[in-house]
Amino acid sequence: MSKAGNRSPNAVQGRPDRPFADQAGLRDEGRTKRLLSLEAGNALNHWRRGPGKADMTLPTASIDMPSGQTMPVLGQGTWYLGERPARRRDEVAALQTGLDLGMTLIDTAEMYGDGASEELVGEAIAGRRDDVFLVDKVLPSNASRRGTVQACRRSLQRLGVDHLDLYLLHWRGAHPLAETVEAFAELVDAGDIGQWGVSNFDLSDMTELLEAGGDDCATNQILYNLTRRGPEYDLLPWLREHRIPVMAYSPIEQGRLLGHDDIAEIAARHGATPAQVALAWVLRQEAVTAIPRSSNAEHTRENAQARDLRLTEEDIAALDRAFPPPTGPQPLEML
Repeated sequence: MSKAGNRSPNAVQGRPDRPFADQAGLRDEGRTKRLLSLEAGNALNHWRRGPGKADMTLPTASIDMPSGQTMPVLGQGTWYLGERPARRRDEVAALQTGLDLGMTLIDTAEMYGDGASEELVGEAIAGRRDDVFLVDKVLPSNASRRGTVQACRRSLQRLGVDHLDLYLLHWRGAHPLAETVEAFAELVDAGDIGQWGVSNFDLSDMTELLEAGGDDCATNQILYNLTRRGPEYDLLPWLREHRIPVMAYSPIEQGRLLGHDDIAEIAARHGATPAQVALAWVLRQEAVTAIPRSSNAEHTRENAQARDLRLTEEDIAALDRAFPPPTGPQPLEML
């Protein structure tokens, strides 16, 4: 989502042209109008999930965040995108197709292709910044107070935008969490980011984050899919208790779920694809967003249709037999 007005080059470097309170008011007013419009349109197409009804209903179009803002329930990942010039046109088209289909969350990172993914995203969203919920991530090696601010502004330049909607610490590193949290707060105050969160944080990391002053954490992006159900035992319940949404990356296990017989059987019953079944399983859950990656428009359309797939109790039971839930705590996995 965008913020109202344009900022000068000085403002991009953290020196706003006008007092931040004035900028924030304009930004929030514009965001509120856009969200009201989006929610009105989405209400015509999707069921609204309520407490205790996550399993069998269709996914809502957006998830409430601790800040009161909303995050699209199905977005687009960009890991490995932008690294091969021969595929650039198809990758840009895939992202733009996703925006057209309402997959307006785009997730990237300074690590992806050493900034190449950010540049690709910038090309794909040029002229459409208002339509996008833009997520980026800072490397742990850059996550000191000063380093986080500098890394964010480098990312903004590569993306060709003046702010991010959500900025994440990519994984836990050596820099004290308190320093990173202070840097995030500075970036929020400067208008460079709307809110912040973390990625690949296990339960112990989350508790330490809150002890370090991280009460404003807006999300935890984790590896979560049918083959990676460890977080269900303790991390997901803790995040729900603290009203922190989950962003699931690699929800199709980088394509490795597509050949599984049980998933294929469920897909055949619904006239769907295995990818759609795997995505629908993630999306059925309360306060969970999925960010599948696609490098062509056809696969993006396939991913978007997963929002309309309703898994039955029989489907869920079959998937539980094929991919049993955890019976005890497990370390959080990463890719």
